[in-house]
Amino acid sequence: MNLASVRIITDDVGRLVEFYEKVLGISAERLAPVFAEFVLPSCTLAIGHSQTVQLFGAGSAMAANNHSVIIEFRVHDVDAEYERLKPFIDEWVKEPTTMPWGNRAMLFRDPDGNLVNLFTPVTEEAIKRFSGRR
Repeated sequence: MNLASVRIITDDVGRLVEFYEKVLGISAERLAPVFAEFVLPSCTLAIGHSQTVQLFGAGSAMAANNHSVIIEFRVHDVDAEYERLKPFIDEWVKEPTTMPWGNRAMLFRDPDGNLVNLFTPVTEEAIKRFSGRR
């Protein structure tokens, strides 16, 4: 089994697409006015409008209501990404910090309040853990 995608439900697809285009440095594929995807080598980040929730079951997801999931992206240099993103991130949760498990990480919120973590493995053990992964 492979993780295919993570989907964020929002009331404003355009706003989140613009935000993630800045964070990820790539353009979204707009497959419909209510749906977009960022196709990455390791996974796809999808953005769906709250109108699409009815296709899965009314009330099965709620926009801007995440309190338990962190969307994580491994990057080459988290400190460089911090400097690049500082001008347009409105809510920083954690500036770059080396975590006990060996990743240097920073945490911020997207415009809907979803937590986003960018990290770089920096210890020998963390680097080894991620070697061979995309």
